[in-house]
Amino acid sequence: MKLVLFSCLSACATGAFLQTTFTRPRTLLKDADGQVISPFDDSRQQDGGGSSTATYTPTAPTELGDGPLDLTYENVEMVLEEMRPYLIQDGGNVAITEIDGPVVKLELQGACGSCPSSTQTMKMGLERRLRERIPEIQEVIQSMPEGPELNNEQIDVVLNGVRPFLQVAGGTIDIDRIEDVDGLQPTIWLDMRGASAALASVKLEIAQRLQRHFMMPGLRIEWVRAP
Repeated sequence: MKLVLFSCLSACATGAFLQTTFTRPRTLLKDADGQVISPFDDSRQQDGGGSSTATYTPTAPTELGDGPLDLTYENVEMVLEEMRPYLIQDGGNVAITEIDGPVVKLELQGACGSCPSSTQTMKMGLERRLRERIPEIQEVIQSMPEGPELNNEQIDVVLNGVRPFLQVAGGTIDIDRIEDVDGLQPTIWLDMRGASAALASVKLEIAQRLQRHFMMPGLRIEWVRAP
């Protein structure tokens, strides 16, 4: 029953954020075995014997040429087009929200927007590549879309989507309290009872659903300990 519960939650969440906005093929970097190499993956390193596996590097040739580009909306969009296939294959995407002088604001969408590694994706992937190609850029920051107001009613909108699964497993979930709503780190405290309360995977799924719903930087989900 526990496995069925988590599988249902995961399937619903995955279906909610998968996007199919990639409309034209791009040339992806691949290794000798034909596997796609993501520029966000630093795990491929040269081995001790001196041989190395093909990886994404700042000097890799692209359809944009090798020279520096001016800071324009069109050039930022072209550089992002290099990166989109890697994001889209993981269910995400990226969009420009604003260019304010030397600062570029981007919105990570779909799976990338709610991923715990979104900051690393922004800084180690997108910002690094944009600054390599467009030296005028001083900073790339993540723009968060405006979500609904953080209140009990909106929290229940999310919880009502998981309560049927929890009830099948003999569990319940309720709001305990909300703290620091207007602060830097708003916190939702939840009280989950029953067999599901011991499953970290179920708690993680519920927390991610809430974070995707509210899209608030710094939002924390905490759990009341059962007496």
